Amino acid sequence: MENEFTQVMSERTDEELIKIVTVERENYQLLAVEAAEQEVEKRNIDPDTFEKVKEQVTAVHVQKTITDSGTVGSDIRFVHYIVDVIASYILVIVVFILLGIFFPFEDEALLGFFSIIMFFGSFFGYYFVMELQFQKTLGKFITKTKVVNKYGEKPTVGELVARTFCRFIPFDNFSFLFTKNGFHDSLSSTKVVRDSVNHTKK
Repeated sequence: MENEFTQVMSERTDEELIKIVTVERENYQLLAVEAAEQEVEKRNIDPDTFEKVKEQVTAVHVQKTITDSGTVGSDIRFVHYIVDVIASYILVIVVFILLGIFFPFEDEALLGFFSIIMFFGSFFGYYFVMELQFQKTLGKFITKTKVVNKYGEKPTVGELVARTFCRFIPFDNFSFLFTKNGFHDSLSSTKVVRDSVNHTKK
């Protein structure tokens, strides 16, 4: 029997349908789940394929639940902010001192332009290199936390590039005061979790 969700479910992939009728069924209205079940039956998906996909999506769902439960709160993120701001500014100062010694500028306009480039470059480099190599900055070493992606795994280079660029969004540093995942977390699909949170391969 068709309902208002029949057309929508007919456009979903087999994997999406299996997710809906298994691990994600609580996120959907009853009529939507019924429509998904009817579509699965209509497609006559092979039972072995169904079970294999079910195991995969269940494993991902379980890991996401574990990762979400280990996500740290605003108080710890505030500690990260204080420690990392101090560390990144120290790095900027050191870089400027070294540049002043080895590459002195006499042109004030050129010096100003180069200073802006070096300031943002040092800031970007601090976060990107630390999280790429260790999954954590100095602040996260102190609080025993780390950066992971939405699956609880080590973020990819692309995810870390996006995460670091998003730090330049105005008021990003204060966004975590209102939600567990700040702007640079949400927009890069990353999280900060306790070191004790482990992950399994997808």
